[in-house]
Amino acid sequence: MEVFPEPLRQGRGLVLVRRQPPAPQALRERLKARLQQGCACSVPRAQALLQDLVPATRWLRQYRLREYLAGDVLSGLVIGIILVPQAIAYSMLAGLQPIYSLYTSFFANLIYFLMGTSRHVSVGIFSLLCLMVGQVVDRELQLAGFDPSQDGPGPGANSSALNSSAMTLALGLQDCGRDCHAIRIATALTLVTGVYQVLMGVLRLGFVSAYLSQPLLDGFAMGASVTILTSQLRHLLGVRVPRHQGPGLVVSTWLSLLRSAGQANICDVVTSTVCLAVLLAAKELSDRCRGRLRVPLPTELLVIVVATLVSHFGQLHKRFGSSVAGNIPTGFVAPQVPDARLMRHVALDAVPLALVGSAFSISLAEMFARSHGYSVCANQELLAVGCCNMLPAFFHCFATSAALAKSLVKTATGCQTQLSSVVSAAVVLLVLLALAPLFRDLQRSVLACIIVVSLRGALRKVRDLPQLWRLSPVDALVWVATAATCVLVSTEAGLLAGVLLSLLSLAGRTQRPRAALLGRVGDSAFYEDAAEFEGLVSEPGVRVFRFAGPLYYANKDFFLRSLYSLTGLDAGRLAAQRKERGSEVGVSEGDSVSGQDLGPASSRAALVPVAAGFHTVVIDCAPLLFLDAAGMATLQDLRRDYRALGVTLLLACCNPSVRDALRRGGFLEEDQGAAAEEKQLFHSVHGAVQAAQACRGELAAANSTL
Repeated sequence: MEVFPEPLRQGRGLVLVRRQPPAPQALRERLKARLQQGCACSVPRAQALLQDLVPATRWLRQYRLREYLAGDVLSGLVIGIILVPQAIAYSMLAGLQPIYSLYTSFFANLIYFLMGTSRHVSVGIFSLLCLMVGQVVDRELQLAGFDPSQDGPGPGANSSALNSSAMTLALGLQDCGRDCHAIRIATALTLVTGVYQVLMGVLRLGFVSAYLSQPLLDGFAMGASVTILTSQLRHLLGVRVPRHQGPGLVVSTWLSLLRSAGQANICDVVTSTVCLAVLLAAKELSDRCRGRLRVPLPTELLVIVVATLVSHFGQLHKRFGSSVAGNIPTGFVAPQVPDARLMRHVALDAVPLALVGSAFSISLAEMFARSHGYSVCANQELLAVGCCNMLPAFFHCFATSAALAKSLVKTATGCQTQLSSVVSAAVVLLVLLALAPLFRDLQRSVLACIIVVSLRGALRKVRDLPQLWRLSPVDALVWVATAATCVLVSTEAGLLAGVLLSLLSLAGRTQRPRAALLGRVGDSAFYEDAAEFEGLVSEPGVRVFRFAGPLYYANKDFFLRSLYSLTGLDAGRLAAQRKERGSEVGVSEGDSVSGQDLGPASSRAALVPVAAGFHTVVIDCAPLLFLDAAGMATLQDLRRDYRALGVTLLLACCNPSVRDALRRGGFLEEDQGAAAEEKQLFHSVHGAVQAAQACRGELAAANSTL
């Protein structure tokens, strides 16, 4: 421990003794040590690495059968029952056949069971990602010469198209039909998305999702929900309209719907009206009775079962031309490597998919972990979600992430661990192996109703906008701009606009932080904003200035303007004018800030401070988070200008990083030894003010003696 010959004193009897910091290790030595540590191989290290990559190997050994199993099985069954109708419905958003949504739900649940760190998050089909996948699929289908609006006229056509797609999956692109090419596009996009997310996890970039703020995500969910709602209106009405692409998709679709409203299918309109009424009423009833219901009502499944029976026995497709889901084959299709050419073509489209999926997954995992008292690893969540995309892409699956609605249901039904995901996967597997063909006569309008009702929570977020505006107008602006750009331009543009606006608002808050002059609270040692509180006492001859933000290159000019405006003295301009006239008045560069080593010339230092009304400026550095090179130069220039005018500059409440920056930047080099900090840096504003007044008293006594 190093003890300075003159310990730092801040008051009577208080002595600060600085510890001697450890000798810094050379960069080469640090890299060598990390390389040796990373390359070291041993059985315990291999086991630890396996447990980190596959957390199930750790927590399964501590699984409590009697305590956890019942809740896991119940929640897994409920989620599996909810997954089946949602998977079939959300396949329309992605522009794919329903069988691929079931594949996605099955593999995603199994992989997250092995690699996920959250006990309550449900990973699977997510409406926003389905929409983004569907937009890329539609665009690529148009470029390939297919009609994206072709949904399949009936069971027979859908069956033949799907069977031909399954047969040609191993034959390359030649003779590949619309459905085959659509899933090729989706798997290529999903694989690239998974690679991005895995790379983010390997590079420990889990913190990146923190820059997608909650207002941004809520605004994006709102805008994307409006886009999803618009895309499903043609199924609700039973009309055929072109699937628009590019900017203005929502507006163009609404115009097409208005022009085609007279061609609506009466059967689909009646079915949509009845299903929407039943689903919305059931959701409201479930919300009101949430505390009494142990298990949420499986309304979607009941509606699908009843609607399928009515459509089958009523022959709605043959009699009224109502569009139906078509045949859904059983079993699995042989795996296939995604097309490399398509992967290069959709590499840029995968970026927003990776960011949105990562942000929602990490934020949900952390939210449930906080509420249930355990911890999650953001980087491992990135690896888990990335593998949920990357590995299933070889089995004809598309992009997935965590979903809030199913995660809430999972929590409400007593989920304890990730084992519930295995139960959900088993339910989906049962449908894949035996029950899928039973949904062949299900109307597409019923599936569209399920999608629309699932958007209810996201659309309701608009009611939070007034409160968000009162809390933070900047966050409200991010919300509105993100949602509006999603609706008026595209979802990708909305996400980009939200990110840019969030970063600009963050920069703006640090570029123009609040600045104030402080006054003393009565006879206490506390100081507050004189413009905000009444009755504060101003110290005679001392100005206490607070800058509520960092001091760096972007706000250094604003710092000086605020200081000069509040103190009423433009020290930089006045010092420059005096220097140009050759009549510089003030303390010389060699004089001490504390007023020691006084001489006859010091009497001239009183001239300017008397005219300015103060002789000392104290900067409260408590809100000063950091200094960069430009901020350091600003403080040095400010001290030089003040000294030229006979004004003393003192700093108070500097945090350790700021003090280290001041030492490294040479701000204290004019005084040798530990006395530099004692004379220029103070641990409290009141201590700096008292030192300034004492120094001024010594100066006045010296002048009166002369």
